[in-house]
Amino acid sequence: MNGHHLFRRSRSRLAFWYAFVMGAILSLSGLGMYRAIVRVKWLSLEREIESIAGTLHDSLEPMLPAAQAPTPVLQQIFPDLCLTGQFCHPKPTLIQRHTIGIGDRDLYYLRLFDHHDKLLAFSPNQPAQLPQTLNPSQWQTFKSADGIRYHQFTIILHRVKTHHLAEENSSHPSWGYLQIGRTLETYDSEVKQIQLILAVGLPIALGLVAVSSWYLSGLAMRPIYQSYQQQQQFTANAAHELRSPLASLLATVEAILRLPPTHQQDVPSMLQRVERQGRRLSHLITDLLLLVSLEQNSSPKPFQPCCLNDLIADLIEELSELATASNIHLTSRVPPDEIYVLGNESQLYRLVSNLIANAIQYTSTGGSVKVSLSQSDRTAVMAIEDTGIGISLTEQSRIFERFYRVNSDRSRQTGGTGLGLAIASAIARKHQGYLKVNSELGKGSVFTIHLPCIHRPVTYLSTDKN
Repeated sequence: MNGHHLFRRSRSRLAFWYAFVMGAILSLSGLGMYRAIVRVKWLSLEREIESIAGTLHDSLEPMLPAAQAPTPVLQQIFPDLCLTGQFCHPKPTLIQRHTIGIGDRDLYYLRLFDHHDKLLAFSPNQPAQLPQTLNPSQWQTFKSADGIRYHQFTIILHRVKTHHLAEENSSHPSWGYLQIGRTLETYDSEVKQIQLILAVGLPIALGLVAVSSWYLSGLAMRPIYQSYQQQQQFTANAAHELRSPLASLLATVEAILRLPPTHQQDVPSMLQRVERQGRRLSHLITDLLLLVSLEQNSSPKPFQPCCLNDLIADLIEELSELATASNIHLTSRVPPDEIYVLGNESQLYRLVSNLIANAIQYTSTGGSVKVSLSQSDRTAVMAIEDTGIGISLTEQSRIFERFYRVNSDRSRQTGGTGLGLAIASAIARKHQGYLKVNSELGKGSVFTIHLPCIHRPVTYLSTDKN
C-alpha cells in the first residue's frame, strides 16, 4: 500500500512538472507568436502608409504652387480637398484617385500644411478635432473623440526649381508637409481576434497539456511500477522458497537433538535428510545469484567463440543417464558443419541443460526428447522438442517468470524451484538472442533458442625457424 502511494505521489509530481514546463513553453510560444504577428501586421500597415505617401509625394510635388498664394492653386489641383476656413462638401477624396488598387481606400485621410506648419487643406473624412498646426513627429498614433485610433505619417514637400521667383523670395527650404493617416479600426479588430483566440485557446491547450501530462506520466511510471511489483513478488517468492527448506532443515535438526539414546540408529537417515535440504537450499541460492547477475548484465568473463555442436554433444552424453533412468529416449541432430556463437560457454551450457532437463522432467515414461541444431542466415537455432504433457496457451506467456510453475505440486516433488526457464530466458537475452515456446496440451512442447552466430574462428599455428 505504501509502495502504491509512493508511485502515485511520484506520478503526480512528474505530471505537475511536465504540465508546468509544457505550459510555460506553450505560454511563451503563444506570447511570442502573438507579438510577432502583431509586429508584422503593424510593420505591414506602416509600409502601406509609407507607400501611399510616397506615391502622393511624387505626384504632387511637381505641381505645387508658390508659397505666397497656395489656396487658389490647390483648389484647381485638388478639387476634392477641403480648404481651411471654407465650407467642405463630403466628396470622394484625393486619396481615392491616387491610390488605384489599394484596398479600403476610405480608411485613409490626407492633410496639407505650409512651411509655417499651418493647415492648408484636408480630406473630408479626416478625424474630428485634429489640431490646425503640424506635429513635427514623423509617425503619430492618437485616438479621436469617438474612441477610434489613427496612425499617421508626415513627409516633407520640397520646392521645385520652376518657381524661381518664389525660391528667391523665400528663405525656407521646403514648400510644406504632406500628412497621410489611416484608421486602426481593422487593425485593432484583428488584434482583438488574435487576443480572443489566445484567451480561449491557451487555457484549452493548457488543460489538454494537464490531461496528457497525467496520462504520459502514467505511461512513464508503468514500467517502473511493474518492475517494483515484480521485485516485490520476487522478494516474497524468494523468501517463501528459502523458508520451506530452512524450516524443514531446522525441524530435522531439532528432531535429531531430541532423539533419545535408544533411537540413535535413525540419526544417519535424518542427517541425509538435512543434507538434501541443504543442497536444495544451496541450489536455490545459486540460481538466485545467477539470475540477479544476468539481469544486472554483469559477467565475470568476456564472451568467447563457443561451438554449439560440441556443447550439445556434451549435454547429450551427460544427461543420457537421467533420460535412461526415466525411460526417455534422448536423441540429437546436429549438422556436420560447426556453428559458433559469441558468448559465455558455462552460461550457454546452463541454458541448454535447463531446457533438456526440463523436457525430460515433464515427459512421461516411454516418451522422447529430441535436440536439434541448425543455422538460418546468420542465426543459430537450437530446438528442444519433447512429447510431454504440454503447456496451455494461457500459461505459455508466464512460464519464463521467476518462481512460476505450470504444475506446482509436481515441481516441488521433483525439486524444481521455478527459476530454470527464467534463467534460460535471461541467458538468451544476454547473448543478444531470445527463447520462445510452442506447445500443445497432451502433445508436447518445443523450446527454440535463437542466437546470432559468428564465423568459425581461425587458429594460427606458430612455426619455429632455425
